[in-house]
Amino acid sequence: MNNKTRRDFIKSSGTLALGSAILPTVDLSGKSMENKPNKVLKVGLVGCGGRGTGAAAQAMNADPDVELIAMGDIFPDKLENSYMALKEENPEKMKVDADHKFIGFDAYKKVIDSGVDVVLLATPPCFRPDHLKAAIAAGKHAFCEKPVAVDAPGVRKVIEAAKEAEQKRLSILSGFCYRYDISNRAIYDRIFNGDIGEIRSITTFRFGGELWSRPRKADWTDMEYQLRNWLYYNWLSGDFITEQAVHSLDLMSWAMGDEVPLKAIGNGGRQKRTDPIYGNVYDHFAVEYVYNGGIKASHFTRQQAGCAGKNTVDVFGSDGHAFFRPGREWEITGKNPWKYEGERNNMYQTEHDEFFAAIRNDKPMNDGVWMANSSMLAVLGRMVGYSGQEITWDEAINSDVKLGPDIEDYDWDLEWPVSDVPVPGITQVL
Repeated sequence: MNNKTRRDFIKSSGTLALGSAILPTVDLSGKSMENKPNKVLKVGLVGCGGRGTGAAAQAMNADPDVELIAMGDIFPDKLENSYMALKEENPEKMKVDADHKFIGFDAYKKVIDSGVDVVLLATPPCFRPDHLKAAIAAGKHAFCEKPVAVDAPGVRKVIEAAKEAEQKRLSILSGFCYRYDISNRAIYDRIFNGDIGEIRSITTFRFGGELWSRPRKADWTDMEYQLRNWLYYNWLSGDFITEQAVHSLDLMSWAMGDEVPLKAIGNGGRQKRTDPIYGNVYDHFAVEYVYNGGIKASHFTRQQAGCAGKNTVDVFGSDGHAFFRPGREWEITGKNPWKYEGERNNMYQTEHDEFFAAIRNDKPMNDGVWMANSSMLAVLGRMVGYSGQEITWDEAINSDVKLGPDIEDYDWDLEWPVSDVPVPGITQVL
C-alpha cells in the first residue's frame, strides 16, 4: 500500500482525524447535540484501580442519565477505596448497593450479569481478552483499557469479540486515549491530507522513570503478590512496552492508517531494574518496524530512574516533518508549515463523551480491531526484543504462545511459574 493509497483509504473509511469509524457530534462539555431517549444507562466497573476509578468517573460525567450500579475486583480494599472516591465525587449517580459489590476472579461475570448496559474493563491486561469476550457475548457495550492483550492468542480473541460486537451493533471504546485528543486529531488531519507529502519514516520515543511497587505482606500468596505488582510480570502486563509504551506504538499505527507492518527487528534488556522486586520484565526496548513500500518506523522506550524523559512522535514525509509531544506541542515544518494553537480538551473525558453519545444515539462505534492491532505491535516488539530475532507480523499474530493460565484456572493458591528474565539470542518466543 503506497502513501497516496493509504491516505485515500483512511479518508474513504471515515477515520480521518478521528479515533473511531463513527463518532456522534458532541460538544466538549460531553452533552450530545442529538436527541436522547429518556433511558438511564446502567454501568458496571470491572477492575477498581486508579484507571478504572477514573474511567468510572468519566463515564458518569459523559451523560446526564448514567448510573454506576455494579463494581467488581479481586481485592476488597481496591473496590472499597474506589467506591468511596466515586461516591464522594458523584454521589447522585453512585447506585452501587452492597449486593452489587463483587469480589473474586469471577467478579467480572457477576458485574456483566447484574443488569448493566455498559461494562468498563480496567483489570490488568492479561484478563482483558476474556472479559471483553464475555461482555460482548452478553450484549453489553464495553470500554476496554489499553493494552487489550498480552499475547497473540489474546489479541485474536479481542478481534473476534470486535467482529461480534459489530454484528450486534454494540459499541467498543478503546483506552488508547491519545486518539481522542483534539490537538492530536488536528495534526493527524494534516498528515492524512498530505501536508507533509508521502510518509517516509516515523520515530517514537517513550522515555520515563520507574513506577510503584508494593512490599510483600506475610499473608500474601505468590499469586497475590504478583497480582498486586502486576506491572513487573510479563504474563500479567505483557512487559512495559506492552503496558505503557504501547501508547506511542498506537500513535505510530494511527499515522500509518492502522496498516500492520510486515516485520520487526530490535533489542531490549534489563540494565538498571535488576532487583527481584521488578519480576521478569525489561527496562528498555528499541524496535524497528518495516511496512509496505519500505517505510520504517522506529520505537525507543525505557523505564529507568535518573534518566532524561522524552515522549515524542516524528513523522517524516517527502514535503515536511510533523512533530509533536502529546499534550504539549504540535508542529509541521516544510512546504506547509503549521503550529497548533487551538483549544484543548480532556481526552479521557472526550472518549467517554463520544462513547456514550454513540450508545445513546444508536450509532455504534467500534475501536476493537485497531486497538487489538496496536496492542499486537507491542507484543511483536516484545517478541523481537526478548529473542533478538527478526519476526514477521504473520509469524507473531499466528503464534499460539500464551503467557498466562486460562481464565478458569485463576486461584489464590495457583503457583504460576515465573519465567527467567529473557536473554536475546537464547530465549525462544515462537
